[in-house]
Amino acid sequence: AAVSWYDEFQRLYDTIPCVEVQALKEHNDQVLHLSFSHSGCLFASCSKDCTVKIWSNELDISLQHSSNMRPYNWSYTQFSQFNSDDSLLLVSGVFVGPHNSSSGEIAVISMENFTLLSRVRNKPYDVFGCWLNETNLISGNLHRIGRITSCSVLWLNNAFQGIESENVNVVKRLFKIQNLNASTIRTVMVADCSRYDSPDLLLDYEEQLAASSTCPVFDLGSDSEEEEAKPKQTLEPAVQELLDEGGVTAEDGLQQLFDDIMEGRVRPAMTDTELETKVAELFVRNRTKPPELNLLSADSNSKTKYLIFTTGCLTYSPHQIGIKRILPHQMTTAGPVLGEERRSDEFFDSLDHVIDIHGHIIGMGLSPDHRYLYVNSRAWPRDCVISNPMQPPPIAEEIDLHVFDLKTMKEVKRALRAHRAYTPNEECFFIFLDVSRDFVASGAEDRHGYIWDRHYNICLAKLQHDNVVNSVAFSPVEQELLLTASDDTTIKVWRSPRVVRIQQAWKPRPRKLLFSWLMNQKS
Repeated sequence: AAVSWYDEFQRLYDTIPCVEVQALKEHNDQVLHLSFSHSGCLFASCSKDCTVKIWSNELDISLQHSSNMRPYNWSYTQFSQFNSDDSLLLVSGVFVGPHNSSSGEIAVISMENFTLLSRVRNKPYDVFGCWLNETNLISGNLHRIGRITSCSVLWLNNAFQGIESENVNVVKRLFKIQNLNASTIRTVMVADCSRYDSPDLLLDYEEQLAASSTCPVFDLGSDSEEEEAKPKQTLEPAVQELLDEGGVTAEDGLQQLFDDIMEGRVRPAMTDTELETKVAELFVRNRTKPPELNLLSADSNSKTKYLIFTTGCLTYSPHQIGIKRILPHQMTTAGPVLGEERRSDEFFDSLDHVIDIHGHIIGMGLSPDHRYLYVNSRAWPRDCVISNPMQPPPIAEEIDLHVFDLKTMKEVKRALRAHRAYTPNEECFFIFLDVSRDFVASGAEDRHGYIWDRHYNICLAKLQHDNVVNSVAFSPVEQELLLTASDDTTIKVWRSPRVVRIQQAWKPRPRKLLFSWLMNQKS
């Protein structure tokens, strides 16, 4: 929409929120997450000090309310999100427990009087949780099946749990998905497909796409021969051979595998981990509901939403993005608590789409129009082979910021780079990013926040902190305002040079004549 290069220069020079105007120091421990209300009037912050704080976004930002979650046995708060009409705040936290505990909880707080309305269990805690609509939120639960095999169940919860009628559900099971090789579903978010046809910004960089190493994308619901095979259900060669011989069923294949093991025909000898994975693959092959219709079909974007989350199939570190369509009838807790009645061969739900990142995913964010998904990842070595799911490959210090078009399910830009992270796989943590109409911002472990331009693929600014920057947030109504949160316990407020000049012009100046008269009186 730019009309001249001069206008573009002014935009890139004068409208980037890179001038620090305020530092908020009310937290007394690491600040982990920031989120704005949709109106831009409020924002929330979560911290290791186990509070969630609500701030009023005025010319000088001020603290409006602070909720301490320690009385509910929380260790810290980690994530928050306002519902679509800004009347409720979802807050996600981690329970106090042993070092390897993975349990968390979601609390819903009323913005009218800051009262706690409901609490929902959430496992693992890094599912975080999210709103599906004004009054329903999504949480997770995890059931162990074996040492490295599990089942993730995603639940739809009513924010108001105190419903008097026993005929009205407050929860309903959405999906039940099997996890292989110690992977789990984490970091859920919802994309509204109805907004795709009027994007704020349309990215179409064919030359960049041709020059980039595009991540593999798998459409699991398409019958097209051009689509690639689904990686999550790829079986070991020995198991696949059993199933390919004369249309052998999964049960027959499982029995044949056990017979071969007992009679010593399986070579080389399998470890316990390999055996568990093969048995799980055979079981899930005949107990999974087929994928929905092709997500790219013309009528798929009208009233549906996408549930997006991180997952994996090779190791416990999240290295794939799973996408599951939520149909209109699934967007309410009405109906059976366990969802629609299932046949015995539909014990698990399959994913409708999988994007393979080939690296450890450490952050995701949607563009304001929900058309594009931005993903922070730390790459694995190019030709690495994972033989043990409990020993993922080493990860790069450089963070790659990938961009995917959710309408075409393709990567549309060369990965953005500049920011870095240093923690190894087993200690790796989430670094939140945010996207505005023209910019994308991310935290990093190198004590800086970063801003890129969405049009030109260039890094525009580095925002200094004294420690790791965990989260960034643009105002949804004013992209020239950005917040950054850090392990240095501060929240910094950044505005553009243009806005700073305007604000300074508003400030009353001392009257020179009165000042000179006072000076004369003193002399």
